[in-house]
Amino acid sequence: MGISALTPPTQSSEILETPLEFPDNRLLVELCGEFDRNLSQIEHQLGLQIIRRGNHLALIGDGDSRARGAVILQELYERLEAGRSLEPGDIDGAIRLGTLEDEAAPRAADQLEMFQGGRVEIKTRKKIVEPRTEAQKAYVRSLMSNELAFGIGPAGTGKTYLAVAVAVNLFVEGHVDKIILCRPAVEAGERLGFLPGTQEEKVDPYMQPLYDALNDFLPGKQVNKLKEEKKIEIAPLAFMRGRTLANAAVVLDEAQNATTMQMKMFLTRLGEGSRMVVTGDRSQVDLPRGVKSGLIEAEQLLKGVDGISFNYFTAKDVVRHPLVARIIEAYDTDSPPG
Repeated sequence: MGISALTPPTQSSEILETPLEFPDNRLLVELCGEFDRNLSQIEHQLGLQIIRRGNHLALIGDGDSRARGAVILQELYERLEAGRSLEPGDIDGAIRLGTLEDEAAPRAADQLEMFQGGRVEIKTRKKIVEPRTEAQKAYVRSLMSNELAFGIGPAGTGKTYLAVAVAVNLFVEGHVDKIILCRPAVEAGERLGFLPGTQEEKVDPYMQPLYDALNDFLPGKQVNKLKEEKKIEIAPLAFMRGRTLANAAVVLDEAQNATTMQMKMFLTRLGEGSRMVVTGDRSQVDLPRGVKSGLIEAEQLLKGVDGISFNYFTAKDVVRHPLVARIIEAYDTDSPPG
């Protein structure tokens, strides 16, 4: 099983080469991808040249790149051996993380067998979700080991997506009785009453990103059924007032648009047996001028409180189109201090 180096790296005219052998040609075809696009992706990101010779691959480049490339190819091949698919995002994640085995995380009983050695996996009804950067991996571990966790960083870094995935995992494994997803409907404001339709129809457009994430992890019919049974709730932040959220996985998205009072109200809803995640981007506050973001204040007040974790992302953790990361970096560079 797996792949192996045929011989020690060879040297010819100062070109260093690491040859690798793959026993299953069918899996090797999947590993290479259509028109060898997967190999091209690895070559581009690691600065390698990969040459295919039958059921062998030769890695040409400096020692560090060849070593990283060999480990990444082994990880991806073993993924295929396990019967799992291989998408461009999986390759990008393997390259970012660099290696399958890292410092092994402690495996507590409440981690739902999420941590397999150094690998972090979130099992849902429709798919297995894997973090694709070290920051994402640390974030998921934090979600499983803290009753209240914050995820702060730019768009596209997986803050909400991973939080919803963990919420679904906790629910399907029976660790919580319900899932509650909410976000401030800041854009609606006073105009909400002038929109046509029922209250739910008026706020649904603002909740759509949460529906999108949820539908990635649960079959559509099941989502509808669980909504009817009130086991899944997707609602504006204001609807949380006066409630105690017990035995629930709770996610507050776009928390930078919660006011100080709204944030305090939300955080104090935490009940027995619940896990709460707050996500937001400090650079995208849509509150009226002079109104302080509840996310920013909570970050200042709650750092160091036992049982609460803060997890941060940067443009390097963006897992959307690579251009998104460059756009974020350009805006960050141009932003004035403070």
